Amino acid sequence: METIRLMLVDDHDVVRAGLKSFLESQAGFIVVGEARTGEEAISSTLEVRPDVVIMDITMPEMSGLEATKRLKAVYPDCQVLALTVHQEKQYFFEMLAAGATGYVTKQAAPEELVAAIRSVAEGNVYLQPVLARWLLEDYHRLLTSAPEENHSAQRERQTDKDLEVLTRRELQVLEAVAQGMTSPQIGELLDISPKTVARHRERIMNKLNLHSAAELVKYAIRTGLIVP
Repeated sequence: METIRLMLVDDHDVVRAGLKSFLESQAGFIVVGEARTGEEAISSTLEVRPDVVIMDITMPEMSGLEATKRLKAVYPDCQVLALTVHQEKQYFFEMLAAGATGYVTKQAAPEELVAAIRSVAEGNVYLQPVLARWLLEDYHRLLTSAPEENHSAQRERQTDKDLEVLTRRELQVLEAVAQGMTSPQIGELLDISPKTVARHRERIMNKLNLHSAAELVKYAIRTGLIVP
């Protein structure tokens, strides 16, 4: 198991200390940096190059939302996991749109945080079930507010057009991702490395013009790769 390098971003020293103590007690985790503000998070991340940044949202000087946007712009390979007290839809959707690939509330069980970190480190999307339901509700609302004219046929034509731009290997990776497989599992199935899987996933998102975890999940719903 490769060690997952973590950066903790939270303006409360006690919270960071508690997180560090807990996470470093778990196999395969090491905390390589800490930050109290968004600006510190960006400079420290560029210095220590963590695999996952665990990002609070409400902080002085620069919010976690703005910090996530800037981090993804200068260091796109880093995965951002939001860990916050906020359970409102507004924060949820804004963090995903900013580039976070996971969202966990501080009310979550410790084992759920561990699972979330491992998931986003592998290049997957992690959302708590209650939060993922908001994506489904949002997508269903878009469908019902659109014209009633032949939604199914329109989606099918667009799906066929979208998938034509993908290579055979990218289609294999996309199918495996839709089945809920992790990057190591996909790599073993296709006889490629997890890093190669991550590169394929990035190219898939670029070709399909997807820019966030929220858009990826909605695309999977629209194309029938996952069933709501």
